[in-house]
Amino acid sequence: MAATLSGKEASDAVRDLGWRFLLGTLRASVPVGSLSSATEVATSAVAACGDAADQHLLIDVRLRRVVLTLQSLDQGVVTTDDVDLAHRISAAVHEIGLRTEPEIDTGAPRSVQLLEIAIDALDIAAIRPFWRAVLGYADEAGADGPEDPLVDPVGQGPAIWFQQMERARPQRNRIHFDVCVPHDEALRRIEAALAAGGRLVSAARAPAFWVLADREGNEACVTTWQGREG
Repeated sequence: MAATLSGKEASDAVRDLGWRFLLGTLRASVPVGSLSSATEVATSAVAACGDAADQHLLIDVRLRRVVLTLQSLDQGVVTTDDVDLAHRISAAVHEIGLRTEPEIDTGAPRSVQLLEIAIDALDIAAIRPFWRAVLGYADEAGADGPEDPLVDPVGQGPAIWFQQMERARPQRNRIHFDVCVPHDEALRRIEAALAAGGRLVSAARAPAFWVLADREGNEACVTTWQGREG
């Protein structure tokens, strides 16, 4: 029986393989030179997973990279099975002369990451059905309550989660982006945002998240898995 892993356990288990733990998933990128090579990576990853591929593996094939995501999809968590598959995939990718990596300090356009959209609401249960319907989204595995997050059922769009407001706040943006990055990429991303004219609104919950804002006060959070577990 596969065991569910904490963020630290998952992160430590795959770090040396070039994978990173990002909010309930393991994610790695494989830089490639062509779509033909990308297809070979995808085929190798599926073969390495065998029958488990359909229950654990998501693949995004692009011209210059293949992004691989592992999660026990029926539970929405990372388990020991996902770690085992990460080892098998990395070995298979290595056999064809390539590597799994988080694309940190490599000159890549950016690191692996996850994007979430947060919506502030006074009555989450009242607005959640609208967002579920208008986006064609679905309940997250194991989380179908009236205030739980929503996910893209085909795994392409960002997750949506709802933040409870205590009172109305006119003139404040009520939708913001959460950019989940590898824990060892967060400070670099924050420094880049500040250098680009942003400001730090709060680091009170770091390293779980830092709240940043642009020159007009529109907010975004840089988040990591750290600081979320007791």
